Amino acid sequence: MFFSGIFCINQMYGFPIHKDFRLEGKAFQSFVDLLNFVELNYPQHAGFLKNLFDEHNFISAQTSGSTGRPKKIYIKKKYLIKSAQKTINFFKLKPGSAALLNLSSQYIAGKLMWVRALAGGWLLDISDPGHQSIARKLTGNIYDFGAMVPLQVSQNLEKIHHIKTLIVGGGQVPGRLLNRIRNLPNRIFATYGMTETLTHVAVMPLNKVARQNFTGQNTPVGAYRTLEGVKIASDNRNCLIIEAPDIFEGRLVTNDVVELIDNKHFRWLGRYDNIINSGGIKLIPELIEDKLKQIIDFDFFIAGMPDDKLGEKVILVMETGTYPATLKEEIKKILSKYEMPKNIYTLTQFERTLTGKIQRQSTLKKIKVNLP
Repeated sequence: MFFSGIFCINQMYGFPIHKDFRLEGKAFQSFVDLLNFVELNYPQHAGFLKNLFDEHNFISAQTSGSTGRPKKIYIKKKYLIKSAQKTINFFKLKPGSAALLNLSSQYIAGKLMWVRALAGGWLLDISDPGHQSIARKLTGNIYDFGAMVPLQVSQNLEKIHHIKTLIVGGGQVPGRLLNRIRNLPNRIFATYGMTETLTHVAVMPLNKVARQNFTGQNTPVGAYRTLEGVKIASDNRNCLIIEAPDIFEGRLVTNDVVELIDNKHFRWLGRYDNIINSGGIKLIPELIEDKLKQIIDFDFFIAGMPDDKLGEKVILVMETGTYPATLKEEIKKILSKYEMPKNIYTLTQFERTLTGKIQRQSTLKKIKVNLP
């Protein structure tokens, strides 16, 4: 069913393009015509398409660097098609679906939007990642599918209902943003995945409409459901292990601490790298952050800092110049004594990746430099 209507516009290169594919309403007779059009109008995407249509059976991709140094990896093109197929089938998207690409093709999320559109026969429009460009596209247009990072969602709240099915990745969705999208009339999903898994291998509904129209009706609240063909397990650290032989080889052992519910569902708890050992008590920062989201209305994170008595002490780092004088008392009401931050630090700007993820370790170094 997925490959119905797909043809190769050049047998030498062999990457399938669906006969219904359109870019900004324009059809193409050959991959050369497509490349010429993209180079002229969207040169920032031309490099990826050249890689996609070249004589090699793989593409190169760069990891985001949110948990370490960015690195280049190589991905077989057949795996890209399989990954696209999983998304198309899961969300029941058909040829002729209208989609908006507002992500950089330097990273895997933007690359896969291209692949889904090319192989799925979508009507693709392109926007720069910035707020104004996205807003212009969403004014007067309705899209069947789109993907955004949380910052793009927050900047386009008045118009994102113009995307019928929206997936959100590239970082955790802040609590205040969850509250603002809960009653929107479109379907909004969080995704779990990484460069190595060719974007998402699991999704979670974020608003009421998404939950009501979700393929996995038995998915517990706050849990991710895996896509077809994805197997999950956990190791002795309670970190997620993923197998998906049709999109990558071997077993991927992550550093994501999870609550494994069954063979299709899991709750993401936090990063193993971030765990704080404070006086022998192991604390997961992301769980503390979930509690604080209801009272802190700007970006922040919980971290551990070396301490002579405790080994590590809990600290709260906020991206703000000032904070309410009552904040400490409000925090005491919702956190246990072990979770309570021993210090609160503020910075006017966090260190972030190009995709907007907070780089915790780099940000912490800024704090340590500023300490007396």
